[in-house]
Amino acid sequence: MTLIRAELLKLRTTRLWWVMLGVTVAYVLLQLGLTIGFAGQTGQNGRQVFPSRGTVPFQELLWGLGSSGVLFPMILGVVMMTAEYRYQTITTTFLATPRRERVVVAKLGAGVVVGLAFGLVVLALTAIAVVASVLLSGGDLVLSAKVLRIATGVLLVLVLYTLFGVGLGALIKNQLGAIIVAVVWVFIVEALVNAIPVLQPVGKWTPAGAGGAVTNSGVDLGLGTDYLLPAWAGALVLLGYAVLFSAVASATTIRRDIT
Repeated sequence: MTLIRAELLKLRTTRLWWVMLGVTVAYVLLQLGLTIGFAGQTGQNGRQVFPSRGTVPFQELLWGLGSSGVLFPMILGVVMMTAEYRYQTITTTFLATPRRERVVVAKLGAGVVVGLAFGLVVLALTAIAVVASVLLSGGDLVLSAKVLRIATGVLLVLVLYTLFGVGLGALIKNQLGAIIVAVVWVFIVEALVNAIPVLQPVGKWTPAGAGGAVTNSGVDLGLGTDYLLPAWAGALVLLGYAVLFSAVASATTIRRDIT
């Protein structure tokens, strides 16, 4: 716990986490605004782009949009690890804590706190958007078991992507390289694999596919949702990625030279 508090202190003394939180909020706001703005409109194929405002599917869709901001806590997780190598403060850290696996575990623990903080802010923002849009449209607010599952899934996805970033940073060490890998993975690899029908059987096992299963509202936005795993299986896959990255990162970090 002392090491985790030390990691959180390191993070609080920088402005980056505020910047990443602000960017996350802005990106999720953009997704919420676009969904609310286009709700109920009909596309060229004659089907609705998004469910009509005030309906239950619309509310469930909004609650799941928070998971769209996973890249930014993931990048923050990367920086939590790689910044120490970049500025060589990792030397002091390992001298203070010679058992290096404890440092990795402490950073993962701090990552859980960071992911939870990001998730709670995103959910609060989503709640405001849901309440405002539904009441203004004359609909009835719904707080069902499915909504609670989706909201919990968003929280879980943000936490696990933060841990994903910590593990990725421990594996790669180079900050720019790790961030490029994170961006390419989220916006290109996972997006393509989960959008192309032929690749979707593989896509459901990616972090994005697993996260989509956890936060799945059942609304088909044209990419298909039938291929996704059940919610519980998606959560297990995400947890498996976090455990795998943590184990590999700990093993490789212990064996690497600092310089």
